[in-house]
Amino acid sequence: MREHAAKAGLHDIVIFNGCAVTAEAERQLRQSIRKAKRENPNLKVIVTGCAAQINPDHYAQMNEVDFVVGNDAKMKLETFRDIAAQIAQHPQDLTPIWVSDIQKIRETALHLVQGFEGRTRAFVQVQNGCDHRCTFCIIPQGRGPSRSVAPKEIVEQIRILVDQGYPEIALTGVDIASYGKDLSHRLTLGQLVQEVLAKVPALQWLRLSSLDPAAIDEALWQAWEQDERLLPYMHLSLQAGDDDVLKRMARRHRRKDVFDLCDRGRSIRSDMTFGADLIAGFPTETDEMFANTLELVKETDITWLHVFPYSARKGTHAARLTQVPVAERKARAAMLREVGQGAVTCHVDALIGKEMLVHVEKPSLGRTPTFAEAVWEGEAVIGTLIKVRGLARCDDKLVVERIGEEGA
Repeated sequence: MREHAAKAGLHDIVIFNGCAVTAEAERQLRQSIRKAKRENPNLKVIVTGCAAQINPDHYAQMNEVDFVVGNDAKMKLETFRDIAAQIAQHPQDLTPIWVSDIQKIRETALHLVQGFEGRTRAFVQVQNGCDHRCTFCIIPQGRGPSRSVAPKEIVEQIRILVDQGYPEIALTGVDIASYGKDLSHRLTLGQLVQEVLAKVPALQWLRLSSLDPAAIDEALWQAWEQDERLLPYMHLSLQAGDDDVLKRMARRHRRKDVFDLCDRGRSIRSDMTFGADLIAGFPTETDEMFANTLELVKETDITWLHVFPYSARKGTHAARLTQVPVAERKARAAMLREVGQGAVTCHVDALIGKEMLVHVEKPSLGRTPTFAEAVWEGEAVIGTLIKVRGLARCDDKLVVERIGEEGA
């Protein structure tokens, strides 16, 4: 979007790519819009993302907003050229809403980028949209149906980024485990991963974003087993650890599936580490149901917890169910985070004495393959992999000594 705006000659604008996954995300979006306009009244404000796609009228009515652009239109150069033309030719008669029906979109084109400003890890979107209808989630209304990028385009983008010096690529999407089902030659995520690893031998590290526990295919398990460049870290879209809650969420996995998945992962890669998205205080969740979630997290030794207190989203089925009091949601979220804090401490302690590669993100800070932060004395070259040995833990960070040169 930044590149498109620049090519279209748009200046003195700010683009807000707004999330709608929680009510808090939208509150922060509105706050940020008002702040930006207050600090620079001459700015033109474009709002896009899921928040804009789902509720365009709401943002168009904000005095601070000039244009509301849908999720499909935001990726097209012509959108920004048309906006630039309107500003130049009809500054007093602007068309505020540029949003189409996202449910009719059937293709996702890869938008080739040369790099990511200020980052040493590159992200490649392989899929967009979602065909599932979890009862708490509004995102399918903002992203449309699941649609995949052709593997040839993905490989080309990764080659470009590797040539630019990125040591680590992360594959992302709304529901990447559904990758390939809509392609004429049906593929799975695992088959895509194998193709990327085979066709881009210079790629050093490959990481995956959030995975649906119900949709990890055999080829993906094989990739973890056969190529260490696929990092031993799995972030799961878990949401809960109680079967009744999972059913009411319309999730496709059950409690036992998570135990089986974690056992299999660690049998394939002994250093396999897990993260999880979790919702605390889902409607109708009792103390006993929440206790089941806590127990599952502890027994499966999930390390990195991304915890949300449940946020009711208008237009979802869960918003019509019996709600857990907000104070209780927050208390349960705090309990989950406390368990997560203890898990991180244990994980970092377990890395002491071990040798590993670390991705250098700042001169004296990087991340291990299992996503733990590592720190060291002196400085290393940003965007390289260095070999280190764990020495101690400082808060949540692993203190290491360097035992290999950059690019080791």
